[in-house]
Amino acid sequence: MSGLHIEVRGEGRDLVLLHGWGLHGGLFRSLADRLAPHFRLHLVDLPGHGRSVMPEGDYTLESVAACITAHVPAESAWLGWSLGGRVALMAAINGAAISRLILIGTNPAFTQRDNWPHGMPAAELQQFADALRNDYKATLQRFLAVQSRGSERAREELRALRDELFTHGEPHPGALAGGLEILRNADLRTQLSHIRQPALVIHGERDTLAPLAAAEFTANALPHGQLLVVAGAGHAPFISHTDEVVTALLEFLS
Repeated sequence: MSGLHIEVRGEGRDLVLLHGWGLHGGLFRSLADRLAPHFRLHLVDLPGHGRSVMPEGDYTLESVAACITAHVPAESAWLGWSLGGRVALMAAINGAAISRLILIGTNPAFTQRDNWPHGMPAAELQQFADALRNDYKATLQRFLAVQSRGSERAREELRALRDELFTHGEPHPGALAGGLEILRNADLRTQLSHIRQPALVIHGERDTLAPLAAAEFTANALPHGQLLVVAGAGHAPFISHTDEVVTALLEFLS
């Protein structure tokens, strides 16, 4: 696919950063400022998000992961947050040449289902899908509020998310709908054991969107996974607790 927007910053080993639903790579601005002296960063706008064009064909987790894989250097480390973490997991499952994985606020199954209470109730996600058709801007704002819920620095986190929301332009409605379907349907739990890369799972202690139990499951299911719990953080610890996240990343990627 042409039209994928990737901002490249810094010098060093390659590190790909993948954002969450409805947002864009600029969300990582404060984190990128800290990491650029150490890595060559690839700040991706997911297909149909930010400055990336909406692709033709079905919008699936597999197609998005394949698109990113085709446009970033082989043997990069990948960092994915929320939906971006699920994209990174799918790419690794499908054999992409990824050196290391960092997953932030990521769970392998986003919605609750049999034997999986560690996600959003399906009815709540359906409410977002219904609202999306009526007023997607208001729905995105509401989703940001849900993401910041629980953090000890919720107000600052929400302000940072809202300030960045449309700085790369507005996401395509098809990408928003497709992303919600990925969140609704994709269940990667049984495939985590296929991932052989060293993996660092970073998770906010107070994350209410992707509960901590989901991160514990993920870190245990990954053959080479380790878990870092960020005390006091919600769904976006790289915004609210940047120092702790940067320290962990530098140690893991050293």
